[in-house]
Amino acid sequence: MTEIRERLARSGSNKTYDKTCLHLTEEEVARKVRAGEKSVVRLNDSNLPNRPPAKDLVFGHLKDAHLSLSTDPILLKTDLFPTYHLASVVDDHEMGITHVLRGEEWLLSYPLHLDLYACLNLKPPHFAHIPILLNPDGTKMSKRKGDVQVIDYIRSGWEPQAVLNWLALAGWGAKHEAASTAEPPDASSHHPRHGKLLQNAPDSTTLMTLPEMIQEFELSALTQRSSSLDPVKLEYLNKHHLMRVWSTPDGLQKLAEQAHDNIKAASHTNISYIKDVILALQGRIANLHDIVRHGSFFFEELDLESDTAREMLKRVKPAQRGAFVIPTTLVLLLVTDRRCLPGATLKAVIPVVENTTPEQWEKTDFLELLQKERESLESDISYRVFMTVLRHALCGQKVCPSPFYCG
Repeated sequence: MTEIRERLARSGSNKTYDKTCLHLTEEEVARKVRAGEKSVVRLNDSNLPNRPPAKDLVFGHLKDAHLSLSTDPILLKTDLFPTYHLASVVDDHEMGITHVLRGEEWLLSYPLHLDLYACLNLKPPHFAHIPILLNPDGTKMSKRKGDVQVIDYIRSGWEPQAVLNWLALAGWGAKHEAASTAEPPDASSHHPRHGKLLQNAPDSTTLMTLPEMIQEFELSALTQRSSSLDPVKLEYLNKHHLMRVWSTPDGLQKLAEQAHDNIKAASHTNISYIKDVILALQGRIANLHDIVRHGSFFFEELDLESDTAREMLKRVKPAQRGAFVIPTTLVLLLVTDRRCLPGATLKAVIPVVENTTPEQWEKTDFLELLQKERESLESDISYRVFMTVLRHALCGQKVCPSPFYCG
Protein backbone atom coordinates (compact mmCIF):
# COMPACT_ATOMS: atom_id res chain seq x y z
CA MET A 1 0.00 0.00 0.00
CA THR A 2 2.88 2.36 0.72
CA GLU A 3 4.27 1.79 -2.76
CA ILE A 4 0.83 2.43 -4.30
CA ARG A 5 0.40 5.70 -2.40
CA GLU A 6 3.88 6.87 -3.38
CA ARG A 7 3.27 6.00 -7.03
CA LEU A 8 -0.04 7.87 -7.05
CA ALA A 9 1.59 10.89 -5.38
CA ARG A 10 4.38 10.96 -7.99
CA SER A 11 1.77 10.98 -10.72
CA GLY A 12 0.10 14.03 -9.18
CA SER A 13 -3.00 12.15 -8.00
CA ASN A 14 -4.58 12.91 -4.63
CA LYS A 15 -5.96 9.37 -4.40
CA THR A 16 -4.62 7.00 -1.75
CA TYR A 17 -5.60 3.72 -3.45
CA ASP A 18 -5.62 2.61 -7.11
CA LYS A 19 -8.69 0.33 -6.80
CA THR A 20 -6.66 -2.68 -7.94
CA CYS A 21 -8.85 -5.18 -6.12
CA LEU A 22 -12.07 -3.66 -7.45
CA HIS A 23 -11.51 -5.50 -10.74
CA LEU A 24 -10.89 -8.95 -9.26
CA THR A 25 -13.41 -11.62 -10.23
CA GLU A 26 -15.25 -13.62 -7.56
CA GLU A 27 -13.11 -16.64 -8.42
CA GLU A 28 -9.90 -14.64 -7.95
CA VAL A 29 -11.14 -13.35 -4.60
CA ALA A 30 -12.07 -16.86 -3.41
CA ARG A 31 -8.69 -18.22 -4.48
CA LYS A 32 -6.78 -15.53 -2.59
CA VAL A 33 -8.89 -16.13 0.53
CA ARG A 34 -8.20 -19.89 0.40
CA ALA A 35 -4.51 -19.14 0.03
CA GLY A 36 -4.62 -17.25 3.31
CA GLU A 37 -3.97 -13.79 1.88
CA LYS A 38 -5.07 -10.95 4.14
CA SER A 39 -7.96 -8.85 2.91
CA VAL A 40 -10.18 -5.95 3.86
CA VAL A 41 -13.64 -4.76 2.85
CA ARG A 42 -13.79 -1.26 1.33
CA LEU A 43 -16.51 1.19 0.34
CA ASN A 44 -16.50 1.84 -3.42
CA ASP A 45 -16.56 5.65 -3.38
CA SER A 46 -17.07 5.83 -7.16
CA ASN A 47 -20.55 4.36 -6.89
CA LEU A 48 -22.24 6.17 -3.98
CA PRO A 49 -26.01 6.78 -3.76
CA ASN A 50 -27.34 10.30 -3.89
CA ARG A 51 -27.94 11.96 -0.51
CA PRO A 52 -28.64 15.50 0.80
CA PRO A 53 -25.64 17.80 1.34
CA ALA A 54 -23.97 17.65 4.77
CA LYS A 55 -25.62 19.88 7.37
CA ASP A 56 -24.47 20.44 10.92
CA LEU A 57 -26.38 21.95 13.84
CA VAL A 58 -23.38 24.08 14.81
CA PHE A 59 -21.62 24.81 11.49
CA GLY A 60 -24.67 24.83 9.21
CA HIS A 61 -24.42 23.59 5.61
CA LEU A 62 -20.91 22.31 4.93
CA LYS A 63 -18.75 22.26 1.83
CA ASP A 64 -18.26 18.91 0.16
CA ALA A 65 -15.22 17.30 1.81
CA HIS A 66 -14.91 13.98 -0.05
CA LEU A 67 -11.50 14.98 -1.37
CA SER A 68 -10.18 14.90 2.21
CA LEU A 69 -11.20 11.25 2.62
CA SER A 70 -9.04 8.28 1.75
CA THR A 71 -9.91 6.49 -1.49
CA ASP A 72 -12.36 3.61 -0.96
CA PRO A 73 -12.33 3.83 2.88
CA ILE A 74 -11.87 0.52 4.75
CA LEU A 75 -14.98 -0.77 6.52
CA LEU A 76 -13.78 -4.20 7.73
CA LYS A 77 -10.15 -4.68 8.74
CA THR A 78 -8.01 -7.75 8.10
CA ASP A 79 -9.20 -9.26 11.41
CA LEU A 80 -12.80 -8.74 10.17
CA PHE A 81 -13.48 -6.20 12.91
CA PRO A 82 -15.29 -3.07 11.70
CA THR A 83 -13.61 0.31 11.65
CA TYR A 84 -15.08 3.03 13.85
CA HIS A 85 -16.82 4.53 10.82
CA LEU A 86 -18.97 1.48 10.12
CA ALA A 87 -19.38 0.46 13.76
CA SER A 88 -20.60 3.89 14.91
CA VAL A 89 -23.17 4.15 12.12
CA VAL A 90 -24.62 0.71 12.79
CA ASP A 91 -24.47 1.11 16.58
CA ASP A 92 -26.16 4.53 16.59
CA HIS A 93 -28.93 3.23 14.32
CA GLU A 94 -29.51 0.15 16.47
CA MET A 95 -29.75 2.30 19.61
CA GLY A 96 -32.17 4.75 18.02
CA ILE A 97 -29.82 7.71 18.43
CA THR A 98 -31.46 10.95 17.21
CA HIS A 99 -28.65 13.45 17.88
CA VAL A 100 -24.88 12.94 17.74
CA LEU A 101 -22.73 15.54 19.53
CA ARG A 102 -19.01 15.08 19.05
CA GLY A 103 -15.78 17.04 18.62
CA GLU A 104 -15.18 19.09 15.50
CA GLU A 105 -12.22 16.86 14.59
CA TRP A 106 -14.84 14.42 13.25
CA LEU A 107 -16.04 16.92 10.63
CA LEU A 108 -13.61 15.40 8.13
CA SER A 109 -15.25 11.97 8.55
CA TYR A 110 -18.79 13.36 8.47
CA PRO A 111 -19.28 12.89 4.67
CA LEU A 112 -18.20 9.25 4.94
CA HIS A 113 -20.67 8.58 7.74
CA LEU A 114 -23.50 10.16 5.75
CA ASP A 115 -22.48 8.02 2.76
CA LEU A 116 -22.70 4.89 4.91
CA TYR A 117 -26.19 5.82 6.14
CA ALA A 118 -27.22 6.32 2.51
CA CYS A 119 -25.66 3.01 1.39
CA LEU A 120 -27.49 1.17 4.17
CA ASN A 121 -30.69 3.05 3.38
CA LEU A 122 -30.86 4.38 6.95
CA LYS A 123 -32.03 7.80 8.13
CA PRO A 124 -29.07 9.61 9.70
CA PRO A 125 -29.40 11.35 13.09
CA HIS A 126 -28.82 15.08 13.51
CA PHE A 127 -25.14 15.93 13.93
CA ALA A 128 -23.56 18.72 15.96
CA HIS A 129 -19.79 19.05 15.89
CA ILE A 130 -18.55 20.90 18.96
CA PRO A 131 -15.44 23.13 18.75
CA ILE A 132 -12.57 21.81 20.84
CA LEU A 133 -11.49 23.22 24.19
CA LEU A 134 -8.01 24.69 24.47
CA ASN A 135 -5.54 25.21 27.27
CA PRO A 136 -4.84 28.84 28.28
CA ASP A 137 -1.72 28.78 26.07
CA GLY A 138 -3.82 27.84 23.01
CA THR A 139 -2.75 24.19 22.84
CA LYS A 140 -5.29 21.41 22.56
CA MET A 141 -6.32 19.82 25.83
CA SER A 142 -4.82 16.36 26.23
CA LYS A 143 -5.20 13.59 28.78
CA ARG A 144 -1.40 13.52 28.87
CA LYS A 145 -1.18 17.12 30.04
CA GLY A 146 -2.82 18.50 33.16
CA ASP A 147 -6.28 17.91 34.63
CA VAL A 148 -8.72 17.08 31.85
CA GLN A 149 -11.12 14.73 33.62
CA VAL A 150 -14.03 16.19 35.57
CA ILE A 151 -13.09 14.11 38.63
CA ASP A 152 -9.67 15.83 38.65
CA TYR A 153 -11.37 19.19 39.15
CA ILE A 154 -13.69 17.89 41.85
CA ARG A 155 -10.74 16.40 43.75
CA SER A 156 -9.03 19.77 43.51
CA GLY A 157 -11.89 21.37 45.42
CA TRP A 158 -13.90 22.90 42.58
CA GLU A 159 -17.67 22.75 42.90
CA PRO A 160 -19.48 20.60 40.28
CA GLN A 161 -21.93 23.45 39.63
CA ALA A 162 -19.07 25.89 39.01
CA VAL A 163 -17.22 23.50 36.68
CA LEU A 164 -20.41 22.97 34.67
CA ASN A 165 -21.00 26.74 34.56
CA TRP A 166 -17.41 27.29 33.39
CA LEU A 167 -17.62 24.67 30.62
CA ALA A 168 -21.03 25.84 29.39
CA LEU A 169 -19.92 29.45 29.02
CA ALA A 170 -16.70 28.43 27.26
CA GLY A 171 -18.62 27.50 24.10
CA TRP A 172 -21.70 29.68 24.48
CA GLY A 173 -22.42 31.82 21.45
CA ALA A 174 -25.05 34.34 20.39
CA LYS A 175 -28.70 33.50 19.65
CA HIS A 176 -30.04 34.12 16.14
CA GLU A 177 -33.27 33.70 14.25
CA ALA A 178 -33.56 30.33 12.56
CA ALA A 179 -31.94 30.41 9.15
CA SER A 180 -33.69 29.25 6.02
CA THR A 181 -33.95 25.46 5.80
CA ALA A 182 -33.53 25.56 2.04
CA GLU A 183 -30.51 23.64 0.82
CA PRO A 184 -27.74 25.64 -0.86
CA PRO A 185 -27.87 25.42 -4.64
CA ASP A 186 -24.25 24.31 -4.78
CA ALA A 187 -23.19 21.61 -2.33
CA SER A 188 -19.62 22.90 -2.53
CA SER A 189 -20.59 26.35 -1.23
CA HIS A 190 -20.99 27.48 2.35
CA HIS A 191 -24.46 28.36 3.60
CA PRO A 192 -24.91 30.56 6.71
CA ARG A 193 -26.58 28.79 9.59
CA HIS A 194 -27.96 31.93 11.24
CA GLY A 195 -30.48 34.67 10.63
CA LYS A 196 -30.88 37.97 12.53
CA LEU A 197 -29.05 38.32 15.86
CA LEU A 198 -31.49 37.97 18.76
CA GLN A 199 -29.23 37.89 21.80
CA ASN A 200 -25.51 38.25 22.40
CA ALA A 201 -23.54 35.49 24.10
CA PRO A 202 -23.55 35.74 27.91
CA ASP A 203 -20.46 37.11 29.59
CA SER A 204 -17.92 34.37 30.26
CA THR A 205 -18.26 34.89 34.03
CA THR A 206 -22.07 34.93 34.18
CA LEU A 207 -23.22 32.95 37.20
CA MET A 208 -25.77 30.32 36.14
CA THR A 209 -27.55 27.53 37.96
CA LEU A 210 -28.19 24.16 36.34
CA PRO A 211 -31.92 24.92 35.78
CA GLU A 212 -30.94 28.22 34.12
CA MET A 213 -28.45 26.46 31.84
CA ILE A 214 -31.07 23.88 30.87
CA GLN A 215 -33.61 26.59 30.09
CA GLU A 216 -31.18 28.66 28.02
CA PHE A 217 -29.42 25.76 26.25
CA GLU A 218 -29.65 25.84 22.46
CA LEU A 219 -27.38 23.85 20.16
CA SER A 220 -27.58 26.46 17.41
CA ALA A 221 -26.14 29.06 19.82
CA LEU A 222 -22.86 27.20 20.26
CA THR A 223 -19.86 29.11 18.96
CA GLN A 224 -18.00 27.81 15.90
CA ARG A 225 -14.59 28.78 17.26
CA SER A 226 -12.46 26.88 19.73
CA SER A 227 -12.59 28.16 23.29
CA SER A 228 -9.82 28.57 25.83
CA LEU A 229 -10.49 27.39 29.37
CA ASP A 230 -9.29 30.17 31.66
CA PRO A 231 -8.61 28.89 35.22
CA VAL A 232 -9.03 32.44 36.57
CA LYS A 233 -12.66 32.40 35.39
CA LEU A 234 -13.22 29.03 37.08
CA GLU A 235 -11.89 30.51 40.32
CA TYR A 236 -14.24 33.49 40.00
CA LEU A 237 -17.28 31.31 39.25
CA ASN A 238 -16.43 28.85 42.01
CA LYS A 239 -16.07 31.61 44.59
CA HIS A 240 -19.46 33.08 43.74
CA HIS A 241 -21.16 29.69 43.66
CA LEU A 242 -19.75 29.06 47.15
CA MET A 243 -21.04 32.45 48.30
CA ARG A 244 -24.52 31.48 47.12
CA VAL A 245 -24.32 28.21 48.99
CA TRP A 246 -23.09 29.50 52.36
CA SER A 247 -25.63 32.34 52.31
CA THR A 248 -28.22 29.84 53.59
CA PRO A 249 -28.05 27.78 56.82
CA ASP A 250 -28.50 24.50 54.94
CA GLY A 251 -25.86 25.45 52.38
CA LEU A 252 -23.37 26.46 55.08
CA GLN A 253 -23.96 23.15 56.85
CA LYS A 254 -23.35 21.25 53.60
CA LEU A 255 -20.09 23.07 52.88
CA ALA A 256 -18.83 22.52 56.42
CA GLU A 257 -19.53 18.80 56.08
CA GLN A 258 -17.67 18.70 52.75
CA ALA A 259 -14.69 20.53 54.21
CA HIS A 260 -14.65 18.38 57.35
CA ASP A 261 -13.13 15.44 55.47
CA ASN A 262 -10.10 17.56 54.54
CA ILE A 263 -9.43 18.95 58.01
CA LYS A 264 -10.87 16.41 60.45
CA ALA A 265 -7.36 15.50 61.63
CA ALA A 266 -7.32 18.66 63.74
CA SER A 267 -8.13 17.69 67.32
CA HIS A 268 -10.61 20.48 68.03
CA THR A 269 -12.39 20.47 64.66
CA ASN A 270 -16.12 19.90 64.33
CA ILE A 271 -18.84 20.94 61.89
CA SER A 272 -20.00 23.88 63.98
CA TYR A 273 -16.46 25.22 64.28
CA ILE A 274 -15.83 24.86 60.54
CA LYS A 275 -19.00 26.85 59.83
CA ASP A 276 -17.59 29.71 61.93
CA VAL A 277 -14.27 29.49 60.08
CA ILE A 278 -16.02 29.62 56.66
CA LEU A 279 -17.86 32.79 57.69
CA ALA A 280 -14.61 34.33 58.96
CA LEU A 281 -12.73 33.47 55.74
CA GLN A 282 -15.58 33.90 53.29
CA GLY A 283 -14.02 36.79 51.36
CA ARG A 284 -10.92 34.69 50.73
CA ILE A 285 -12.46 31.31 49.88
CA ALA A 286 -12.52 30.61 46.14
CA ASN A 287 -12.12 26.86 46.64
CA LEU A 288 -12.99 24.60 49.57
CA HIS A 289 -9.30 23.76 49.92
CA ASP A 290 -8.74 27.45 50.71
CA ILE A 291 -10.21 26.87 54.17
CA VAL A 292 -7.01 25.09 55.13
CA ARG A 293 -4.78 26.98 52.71
CA HIS A 294 -5.72 30.44 54.07
CA GLY A 295 -6.89 29.47 57.53
CA SER A 296 -4.43 26.88 58.81
CA PHE A 297 -4.07 28.92 62.02
CA PHE A 298 -7.65 28.00 62.92
CA PHE A 299 -6.74 24.31 63.11
CA GLU A 300 -3.15 24.03 64.27
CA GLU A 301 -0.71 25.64 66.70
CA LEU A 302 0.77 28.89 65.45
CA ASP A 303 4.33 28.87 64.21
CA LEU A 304 5.51 32.36 65.05
CA GLU A 305 9.04 31.40 64.06
CA SER A 306 8.15 30.69 60.42
CA ASP A 307 9.73 32.75 57.65
CA THR A 308 6.42 34.49 56.97
CA ALA A 309 5.86 35.36 60.63
CA ARG A 310 9.42 36.65 61.06
CA GLU A 311 9.15 38.75 57.90
CA MET A 312 6.06 40.51 59.29
CA LEU A 313 7.97 42.00 62.22
CA LYS A 314 11.15 43.01 60.39
CA ARG A 315 10.02 46.63 60.13
CA VAL A 316 8.61 46.77 63.64
CA LYS A 317 11.01 48.16 66.21
CA PRO A 318 11.62 45.95 69.27
CA ALA A 319 10.51 48.79 71.52
CA GLN A 320 7.21 49.08 69.66
CA ARG A 321 6.76 45.35 69.72
CA GLY A 322 7.59 45.01 73.41
CA ALA A 323 5.28 47.81 74.38
CA PHE A 324 2.24 45.64 73.90
CA VAL A 325 3.25 42.11 73.00
CA ILE A 326 3.47 39.04 75.23
CA PRO A 327 5.79 37.03 72.96
CA THR A 328 5.07 33.47 74.00
CA THR A 329 1.60 33.50 75.57
CA LEU A 330 -1.20 31.91 73.56
CA VAL A 331 -4.79 32.64 74.55
CA LEU A 332 -7.89 30.80 73.33
CA LEU A 333 -10.96 32.97 73.76
CA LEU A 334 -14.11 30.99 74.53
CA VAL A 335 -17.15 32.90 73.45
CA THR A 336 -20.71 31.62 73.73
CA ASP A 337 -19.45 28.06 74.11
CA ARG A 338 -17.26 28.10 71.01
CA ARG A 339 -13.68 29.06 70.12
CA CYS A 340 -12.96 32.36 68.51
CA LEU A 341 -9.76 33.59 66.89
CA PRO A 342 -6.80 31.86 68.61
CA GLY A 343 -3.42 33.55 68.90
CA ALA A 344 -0.73 35.19 70.99
CA THR A 345 -2.52 38.06 72.70
CA LEU A 346 -1.30 41.60 73.15
CA LYS A 347 -0.89 43.57 76.32
CA ALA A 348 -3.01 46.28 74.81
CA VAL A 349 -5.77 43.84 73.89
CA ILE A 350 -6.01 41.91 77.17
CA PRO A 351 -7.99 44.55 79.10
CA VAL A 352 -10.46 44.88 76.27
CA VAL A 353 -10.97 41.14 76.07
CA GLU A 354 -11.18 40.59 79.83
CA ASN A 355 -13.75 43.34 80.28
CA THR A 356 -16.03 42.03 77.50
CA THR A 357 -18.60 39.46 78.59
CA PRO A 358 -19.75 36.68 76.24
CA GLU A 359 -23.11 38.38 75.94
CA GLN A 360 -21.46 41.63 74.81
CA TRP A 361 -18.97 40.03 72.44
CA GLU A 362 -20.89 40.02 69.18
CA LYS A 363 -22.24 43.53 69.81
CA THR A 364 -18.88 45.10 70.65
CA ASP A 365 -17.03 47.31 68.16
CA PHE A 366 -13.52 45.99 68.79
CA LEU A 367 -12.06 48.18 66.05
CA GLU A 368 -13.08 51.31 67.92
CA LEU A 369 -12.07 49.95 71.32
CA LEU A 370 -8.62 48.82 70.18
CA GLN A 371 -8.08 52.07 68.31
CA LYS A 372 -8.64 53.94 71.56
CA GLU A 373 -6.33 51.53 73.34
CA ARG A 374 -3.61 52.10 70.74
CA GLU A 375 -3.93 55.87 71.07
CA SER A 376 -3.62 55.60 74.84
CA LEU A 377 -0.24 53.82 74.63
CA GLU A 378 2.74 55.88 75.69
CA SER A 379 4.75 54.69 72.70
CA ASP A 380 4.09 56.35 69.35
CA ILE A 381 2.74 53.28 67.54
CA SER A 382 1.10 53.77 64.16
CA TYR A 383 -2.07 51.99 63.18
CA ARG A 384 -0.16 49.98 60.54
CA VAL A 385 2.38 48.75 63.07
CA PHE A 386 -0.32 48.01 65.62
CA MET A 387 -2.29 45.92 63.11
CA THR A 388 0.83 44.14 61.83
CA VAL A 389 1.73 42.94 65.31
CA LEU A 390 -1.89 42.04 66.04
CA ARG A 391 -2.12 39.94 62.86
CA HIS A 392 1.23 38.35 63.64
CA ALA A 393 0.01 37.41 67.10
CA LEU A 394 -3.33 36.04 65.94
CA CYS A 395 -2.35 34.08 62.85
CA GLY A 396 1.32 34.58 61.95
CA GLN A 397 0.32 35.62 58.43
CA LYS A 398 0.14 38.88 56.51
CA VAL A 399 -3.25 38.01 55.07
CA CYS A 400 -6.01 36.79 57.38
CA PRO A 401 -9.59 37.66 58.34
CA SER A 402 -10.20 40.91 60.14
CA PRO A 403 -8.78 40.68 63.66
CA PHE A 404 -12.06 42.18 64.82
CA TYR A 405 -14.20 39.40 63.42
CA CYS A 406 -15.61 36.69 65.64
CA GLY A 407 -18.52 34.82 64.13
